[in-house]
Amino acid sequence: MLTLCGFAISNYYNKVKLALLEKGADFNEETVMTGGKDEAVLSCSPLGKVPFIRTEHGALCESEAIMGYIEANWPEPALLPSDAWGQAKIHELVTFIDLHLELVARQLYASAFFGAPALPDGDRERIRKQLARHIAGFKRLAKFAPFVAGDRFTQADCAAYVSLPLVALATKTALGEDLLAAGGIDWKPYAKLIAERPSAQKVDADRKAQQQKMAAAAKA
Repeated sequence: MLTLCGFAISNYYNKVKLALLEKGADFNEETVMTGGKDEAVLSCSPLGKVPFIRTEHGALCESEAIMGYIEANWPEPALLPSDAWGQAKIHELVTFIDLHLELVARQLYASAFFGAPALPDGDRERIRKQLARHIAGFKRLAKFAPFVAGDRFTQADCAAYVSLPLVALATKTALGEDLLAAGGIDWKPYAKLIAERPSAQKVDADRKAQQQKMAAAAKA
C-alpha cells in the first residue's frame, strides 16, 4: 500500500492527498516534517522535502512526479484529459500555480504566517511586481468554468485549491493587498466550490487539526 509522507499543513502534501482521495486510493499517512536530515528521510527525498511516497517499488519525491504516478496507477476517475494536448495544458496550469505563483509568494510566508520581521521594502516591492506580472499571465490561462481548467475537476484543481488561498492571504497580510483579487482572479467562489467536495473537506479538516495540535504544542 502507498504511504504518503509529510504533514497536513503543507500545501504540496495536500495537493497529492487531494488527488489520492479523489481517486479513492487506499493509502497510509506518515507524519514527516520538512527539512529532515536523517537517512530514513534523505533516502526517500534527497533534499529532505515533503511530500514523498513509499511504494512497493520504492520511494518517490516531488509532488508532480507523484501526481504522475498516481494518475498512471489509479486511472479512474481521470484527473487528466485523455489526449496529449489536454494533458499538456493541465501541466501548464500546474506549473504556473506551483512555480510562478506559490513559489514567489512563499517568500512572504515567514513574515505573513510565522511572526518573522517584515521583509525590507525593496524586497516586498520586487515580490509585488513579480506576482502581479505572474498573476496576469495565470489569468490568461485559467478558465474557472467552473474548475480552473474548464468544466471538470483535474490535477490543476488539486494544485489551485491548496495554493491560491495561501497566495491571497500571504499577499494581503505581508503586502496589504490580495494580489489575486487585485489582478482579477475571483478565487473565493472557486475555493468555495471545491470545498464542497468530500476530498477537500477531509484535507481541510486534517489541516485544521494539525494546526491546532501544533499551536497547542507551541504553548506548552
